[in-house]
Amino acid sequence: MSRQGEDRILTVPNVISVVRLCLVPMFLWLLFGREDRYAAGLLLGFLGITDFADGYIARHFHQESKLGKVLDPTADRILLGVGVLAVLIDGSMPWWVAVLAITRESVVGLSVLALAAMGARDIVEVKLAGKAGTLLLMMAFPFFLASNPDGGAPWHELARPLAWCTAIPGLVLSYYAATLYVPPARAALAGRAAPRSA
Repeated sequence: MSRQGEDRILTVPNVISVVRLCLVPMFLWLLFGREDRYAAGLLLGFLGITDFADGYIARHFHQESKLGKVLDPTADRILLGVGVLAVLIDGSMPWWVAVLAITRESVVGLSVLALAAMGARDIVEVKLAGKAGTLLLMMAFPFFLASNPDGGAPWHELARPLAWCTAIPGLVLSYYAATLYVPPARAALAGRAAPRSA
């Protein structure tokens, strides 16, 4: 049984998630249309930060909803997937960082679909480590763009170490969070409520 108000659609967090998705084409236009790596990086970083904003508002202002529980992680994966592929195509990021990021997102995304297909009754909730990993990666991608000496930031030499200082912890946290989904997934398949991780 859902909590009161969780059937709402028009909430501030849901609006933020929709706006984030609508701004993805603008990011691609800035990067490939105008070839403005700096502006594209700033927009991508802003969109990554807003990921925490919608979650904070949902939890602290009682605006959680069933739609939000699907829309927020969906927006995260689309933004991260588009971001990592765009930065990789641009040539501003090492290929192995992109492969690790996309592999993790693909495995988690396919696992959620498999759970639904197998009749799991409970939604596996997003883990704090996963959110932190996503945020760090969404900071790393703009830093990689900014580090490109050809049209990146004026401070591109500083951007490269910042990119590595966010990319490596982001990947580690993301993969660690993926392991935390296993027990709740088993519990969801068994049809019982799984305890939340801290």
